[in-house]
Amino acid sequence: MLTRRGPCSNPLHDVAKILFGYVNAEAPSALEAQRLQKLQAIRQRGIDPYPVRFAGKEDIAQLRIEHFGKDNDRTPPADAAAVTTAGRVVAIRDMGKAQFLELQDATGKIQIYASNKTLNEDEYFLLRQLDLGDIVGVTGRPFRTKTGEPTIEASRLVLLAKNLYPLPVVKEKEGEVFDSFSDTEQRYRQRYIDLAVNADTRATFRLRSKMVQEIREFLHRRGFIEVETPMMQAVASGAAARPFITHHNTLGMDLFLRIAPELYLKRLIVGGFEKVFELNRNFRNEGISTRHNPEFTMIEIYQAYADYHTMMELTEELFEHLALELLGKTDIPYGSHTIHLARPWQKVGYLESIRDFTGIDFTVFLSEEEPPLAEARKLASECGVDATHLNTFWEVVELVFSEKVEPQLIQPTMVMNYPKAVSPLAKAMPGNPHLVERFEPYIAGREMGNAFSELNDPFEQEERFREQLRQKEQGAEETMATDDDFITALKVGMPPTGGLGLGIDRMAMLFTNKSSIKDVILFPLLRPKQNP
Repeated sequence: MLTRRGPCSNPLHDVAKILFGYVNAEAPSALEAQRLQKLQAIRQRGIDPYPVRFAGKEDIAQLRIEHFGKDNDRTPPADAAAVTTAGRVVAIRDMGKAQFLELQDATGKIQIYASNKTLNEDEYFLLRQLDLGDIVGVTGRPFRTKTGEPTIEASRLVLLAKNLYPLPVVKEKEGEVFDSFSDTEQRYRQRYIDLAVNADTRATFRLRSKMVQEIREFLHRRGFIEVETPMMQAVASGAAARPFITHHNTLGMDLFLRIAPELYLKRLIVGGFEKVFELNRNFRNEGISTRHNPEFTMIEIYQAYADYHTMMELTEELFEHLALELLGKTDIPYGSHTIHLARPWQKVGYLESIRDFTGIDFTVFLSEEEPPLAEARKLASECGVDATHLNTFWEVVELVFSEKVEPQLIQPTMVMNYPKAVSPLAKAMPGNPHLVERFEPYIAGREMGNAFSELNDPFEQEERFREQLRQKEQGAEETMATDDDFITALKVGMPPTGGLGLGIDRMAMLFTNKSSIKDVILFPLLRPKQNP
């Protein structure tokens, strides 16, 4: 339905009202008005412009292979059987009483030839009413034109949907796009238009879909089972993040949209499943950037009788596998870099990486029971990081790492052994009270995931939750809530376990060579559009 943003005195506004009775119709442009008039003419002819079904459609790519050869080296015989296909009209070339159309479906494009000699009277009338963007079905004989172009000579033409909102024209020459639909905000707001006219966008989301399929198959082959856990939870835990809050009317209780599935997946390890994963949607009430969307997709993987070294090997193997399956090589382009995904990856300690890139050696404080906050702030300031707003020593260290180290980690790198204070679910490193067995994989200056040797001591986990509460009381904005039932689960007994979470959206950015997360999310969250 057309909508109206406000009063309009444009006479074209009356076209929609007169033709179709759309009292609240927005004033159409001149092109839209012309198309509305064509639609009315089609209806007055007794032709349904939006039929219920169209049977027998063949994919364009497949019929091209069948009739013109995989290498486009075959010419159909003169008595070739008719084919049936459908798609969107993306080009029209008027030859008087005949027209050449270019038809596009999800698999490719093909040329259509139609004239008053090949169509009946109603179909020829339809042909003359067609516009770019219309969706049509055709049946006809495949042949080659004098110039050798694979073509279908239409003996039947059916209008399946009239395009009333003119699409941007994307110009191509010799297969290369040189005038694409480049209005970034409109592409995100109206992804259906972006997909309709931009082949690169369609290719991006096909590759993303294939990537997810490959991840599933990779894990299934290794004995993992896929599970589902609640998206509405009574306790917002499993990650340090601000949740979205909703309300259940019947139960009369507030619930939280899932910020992470971790604690539920570890309950399944307690219950006896030894290898589980979940491809999950998470929701975090945080800022929006080229790297963050409040609604995002992750995969979390848990394996009993394993540790973070096991997860490290699994991560390297998975990325290498995806590179080969999706792109056919392990050296892949990303921006101005070539990323080398072949195993093994570089490995570096968290505190050691700060020392390497800034000269600041926070390891000297590991022997102190309470490392000094004032000294951390002073050291941070010396390397250009303002940490005066932070409340703990380890928060300062974390800020220095994110600002001074992360952007430098271009090639695949496993950053290991994080501070315990910012890792409440990870197992402590033997002999070191401040560090845990945790790693994060970095590629192209971006964190791709998070992994632990999972903490399975219920008493230590309870104390870690209490420490999160103390940090919140001191002013920390993002902390992890205490989940008492999870503590009970640990008391039942959880074997040594390795856990791994990977950001699907960021992985898609890597493999499609995109710099913004919005380019790999079909419908990213945007600020409401302001009316003029």
